[in-house]
Amino acid sequence: MEDSSFRKFLNSYLDVWRNSSLTELKDIISKDYKAREISNGELVDFGYEEAITGWEQGFNFAKQEDNKWDLNEEAIIPLRQDEIMAILSATLIIDGKKLENVSIFFQTFKRNENNDWKLIRSYIEAGVPNANLKKLQFN
Repeated sequence: MEDSSFRKFLNSYLDVWRNSSLTELKDIISKDYKAREISNGELVDFGYEEAITGWEQGFNFAKQEDNKWDLNEEAIIPLRQDEIMAILSATLIIDGKKLENVSIFFQTFKRNENNDWKLIRSYIEAGVPNANLKKLQFN
């Protein structure tokens, strides 16, 4: 069963993302954050500082010409006590049209000693055809 504090946190996190608020996002990402992204067949591992730089670039692009984020929750998976994975898809709407490709984020959040949820790990598949999301299934 999903933790109600996590649901409230996740809704807030998605609002931070939709609003492209880098200041608020910095407070959500753990300083020990680790990530792996696959884009155009290239694998890149990175940590907190590189993530902040990447989010800043993405947020700046999203803010241009009033582009909008299209974020969707695909699944929530409790991993262990105080650790939950959210599978999210994200793309941009530019000039009223959704991009044909999405990125799928497998993001792991952990509740810390202050009872705050922090993003600790991500695995990201970038450039996935939007139509393939309809084929996503969990058994």
